Amino acid sequence: MNDSVFKIGVMAPGSPIEPAIAEQVADIAASLDVGARPEIHFHPQCFLLSGHFAGDDATRCAAFVELANDESYDAVWFARGGYGSCRIVDEILPKLSEGARNKTYLGYSDVGAILAALYSQGFAHTAHGPMPADISRTDGGMAVERALRYLIDCDTTALEPAVSPGGKTAAFNVSILSHILGTPLQPDLTGHILMLEEISEYMYRIDRYLFHITSNPGIRKVAGIMLGRCSDIPENDRDFGQTEEQLVEHWCGISGIPYLGRADIGHDIENKVVPFGQVPAA
Repeated sequence: MNDSVFKIGVMAPGSPIEPAIAEQVADIAASLDVGARPEIHFHPQCFLLSGHFAGDDATRCAAFVELANDESYDAVWFARGGYGSCRIVDEILPKLSEGARNKTYLGYSDVGAILAALYSQGFAHTAHGPMPADISRTDGGMAVERALRYLIDCDTTALEPAVSPGGKTAAFNVSILSHILGTPLQPDLTGHILMLEEISEYMYRIDRYLFHITSNPGIRKVAGIMLGRCSDIPENDRDFGQTEEQLVEHWCGISGIPYLGRADIGHDIENKVVPFGQVPAA
C-alpha cells in the first residue's frame, strides 16, 4: 500500500444502519492490502431514525448532495437498501455539481433508483454491488472486501464474469426496475446486458414485474437479460408451478429479448459488482 488515500463517503438513502456496522467495515478496510489507504466517512445521517427512514427526506437528500459535491471524496457508497431512494432522487439531481460526476457510486437493491437516475444523466461511474450493511450477513466481510477492492483498485476479480471491456452492462432488483420504467429515472439501456435479481417477492409478483419490464420499448433494445438469484421467495397458497428462470425465459421469448443465462448477483455475500455502461479496457 502506498501513501495515497482513497476517501469514501457513506450515506443511507433509505433505512438506517447501526454504528456497529460502520465499526466493522472500518476494521476490514484497515486490514486490506490495496493500492491506496481507504478512509471511510460514515455520514451521521446513516444512524438517524425517522420512522422507516434514516432521517426525513430533506435530511437524506442533503447528506447525499453533501458527499457527492465534496471533491475530497473519491466515491459515494450507499450504506444499505431499504425503501427510500425514490423519495429523494428528484431533489438531488438538480443540486449535483460537475465534480459529482467524477465519483464512483456503489450500491444495489432500492438504491437502483438513484443509480438509474445518475446513469441516465451521464454519470459514468455507477455500479451495482455490495454495501456496508452486507457485513451483517454470515461471512459478509467477503462482500464488503469485494466492494472496497472494486472502489479502490477497480479490481476485475470483483466483477460479475459477464462484464467485459467493450461490452455494456447494468443490473437491477426486478421490482425496482419495474417501478422506475416509464418515469424520468429510466436510463437508456440499448445494447446493454441487463442483469436482474430479486428477494422476498412471491413468484406471481416476479412474473408480473417481468411482464412489465419486457414489455417496455426501451428494455426491448437491450442485448439480452441475465438472471441473478431470486432468494427468500415466499410460499404461495397455490404453488405457481414455475421457477424464476422459467419465468424469465417465458417473457424473453414473448418479447424477443435474448435470454443469456444466470448472473452472479443477488442479495447475498456472493453478489458481484456490475458497472453501468461500458468498462474500459485495462
